[in-house]
Amino acid sequence: MCELLGMSANVPTDICFSFRGLMHRGGRTGPHCDGWGITFYEDKGFRTFKDPMPCYESPIARLVQDYPIKSRAVIGHIRQANRGHVALENTHPFTREQWGQFWTFAHNGQLSGYEELLKPGKHRPVGDTDSEAAFCWLLNELDHKYPRKPADMKALFLYAGELCGRLNDFGIFNMLLSDGRYLLAYCSTSLHWITRRAPFGKARLIDEDVVIDFHQETTPHDIVSVIATQPLTSDEQWHALTPGHYRLFHYGECIAENGF
Repeated sequence: MCELLGMSANVPTDICFSFRGLMHRGGRTGPHCDGWGITFYEDKGFRTFKDPMPCYESPIARLVQDYPIKSRAVIGHIRQANRGHVALENTHPFTREQWGQFWTFAHNGQLSGYEELLKPGKHRPVGDTDSEAAFCWLLNELDHKYPRKPADMKALFLYAGELCGRLNDFGIFNMLLSDGRYLLAYCSTSLHWITRRAPFGKARLIDEDVVIDFHQETTPHDIVSVIATQPLTSDEQWHALTPGHYRLFHYGECIAENGF
């Protein structure tokens, strides 16, 4: 299956170190050879880089690895295709406009019977993946409940977390969803997270012998949470999400979770 990467931070932060670890899993240390993509939010805009070729072999991925784009919210994905052919339109993350904001989504897993999600609505898939069908269904359900943008966006994301539970009934549904401020992480089988804050220390990648000293790269006020399918570093304490649970991050802090 695919692997996910997400980041939520209270200050614009680059994700070069974590992306470097993920990049190796896209064809070198992992079997995820069917494309990759990453979306960075910058104020009201976003930048997305995608390529249907293996991440580890992609010149675009090497550009992203060396390009310290600063963002408060990031969603990345490396793909092992199971639904939909290998093509740019089937490469995650997917982005749609909703209530005057860009929403980004990436999925790890495989859904069965998802054709029933393809109901009339504002949002329709472009490609032929179960993931994009689920994303469009999710946004259409939010549209139905909230005809106008709600004042309480936290409540909206908590409702999105409930909808993820319904999508999980179709199979395996590990997911990341963001509007650039909030980041929702839903676990079906495997998802891990870590929050880094002062005092910052060093970290070593699992997939390459690279070490970073976060103390040299941060200020004492920085808060950065990283979410990944599997831990990316070997000497930090990552936390596993419980299957069927979600966590909602807002500018680096976890502000809500279900099941507790």
